[in-house]
Amino acid sequence: MHQIVSAHVDSSRRWWVLAIVVAAQFMFGVDAFIVNVAIPTIASELQASSAQIEAVIAIYLIAYATLVVTGGRLGDIYGTKNVFLAGVLGFTVTSLWCGLAQSGPGLIAARLAQGSTAALMVPQVLATLHLLFADGSRGRAFGIYGIVLGLAGAAGFLLGGVLVTLDLAGLGWRAVFFVNVPFGLVIIAAASWIMPSVPRRAGTRLDVPGAIVLFAGLLCLIGPLLFGHDVHWAPWVWLVMATGVAIVAAFLWLERVVASRGGMPLIDLALLSDAVFMRGLYAVFFFFFANLSFYLVITMFMQRGLHIPPLQAGMVFLPLALAFVIASRHSGARARHRGTLVLIEGCAVQMIGLASLVLMVAWAQTLLALVLAIFGYGQGLVMAALSSAVLSTVNPASAGSGAGMYGMTAQIANAAGVAAIGAAFFAIEAAYSARLALFAAAALFTLSIAACAAFLSWMRRAAA
Repeated sequence: MHQIVSAHVDSSRRWWVLAIVVAAQFMFGVDAFIVNVAIPTIASELQASSAQIEAVIAIYLIAYATLVVTGGRLGDIYGTKNVFLAGVLGFTVTSLWCGLAQSGPGLIAARLAQGSTAALMVPQVLATLHLLFADGSRGRAFGIYGIVLGLAGAAGFLLGGVLVTLDLAGLGWRAVFFVNVPFGLVIIAAASWIMPSVPRRAGTRLDVPGAIVLFAGLLCLIGPLLFGHDVHWAPWVWLVMATGVAIVAAFLWLERVVASRGGMPLIDLALLSDAVFMRGLYAVFFFFFANLSFYLVITMFMQRGLHIPPLQAGMVFLPLALAFVIASRHSGARARHRGTLVLIEGCAVQMIGLASLVLMVAWAQTLLALVLAIFGYGQGLVMAALSSAVLSTVNPASAGSGAGMYGMTAQIANAAGVAAIGAAFFAIEAAYSARLALFAAAALFTLSIAACAAFLSWMRRAAA
């Protein structure tokens, strides 16, 4: 597969392909942040209940996380271009559906479909980078990918506030979904013209039973993480999660049976014995455990503890996003000289940022943006280079499967972080104060990033 792709893309054209796929990643990233900003307005206009509003965000994550491995494997079977185009088209159409929704349940259904199409689109981004940039340009390519991740976060916060505030053409919150439509159409046109076509792998088909079993297992794991607090973590919630663990274990057994019969498992079983990849996934989990939950906690603290309006809160994140972009640019160059050691350095910078955050809240709240920039710089050093390092040993023929497992791990970690650290923050805030709740959350973030650094060090030893 790698040879086929390389034969159709010269060294100059592959940079155009990079621009196309990271544009799709940018659209996906903006959508993740922009919806959070618009949620209060959506709740008011659609008269949606708090449970429905939570479902608008959670159902999207559930659909994406449970299907992203399948989406990645479909790319291995049918070619990254074909699945990428299907994913972008689906994401564009479902974004339009979201914007046209007339009720809470209607928007939930649209977001379910949107998350499912994102699971087709996003794995092809990392898979394409892994396939096309296996030479000395790899660090630069993944650095550009990291820059786009940072810009997407900043654009999502700002664009959400601006669109909702300006109420363009009377569209209100609907504009945050409609904005995806023109971008999606442009990406589809460019990808159809420039991306290399990769023929379907002969004699292969999707492991449908494996896909169904994995979907059921991940649904049992992720659903309770996102909705457990609404039922006060009743005993049955833990039973459902334990069932999810058992189903995932059964999935791994089923995959070995499929492989023994000469079929193509949903995941490349060779990846499970790849020490670099598997240790890297542990690092991915702990990195993302402190990712989405960090933004949730900081946003809640700014609104409840510091009483900063939404648009101003978005501006506070600007230095973080800019520092993230700068660090992503630095990360690629540093990775070429220092290897994966740059990832551990990035974790250290994040922990310095968290310590500074605690000191700032205790004594000088005006330095919030600067302190967040320190954290953002450390995060930028890690994120883009992390995906490159974890996928570095993945066979090109299984690039989609590896990218899907990476995405699944990241989303499970995001959900678990929001559930665990979010629950701790809200509980301590209710019992004591928002400031003390932030201190406790910062301690949990620090432990998670320290664990990430430890697994990165373990991964380095496997690579050596």
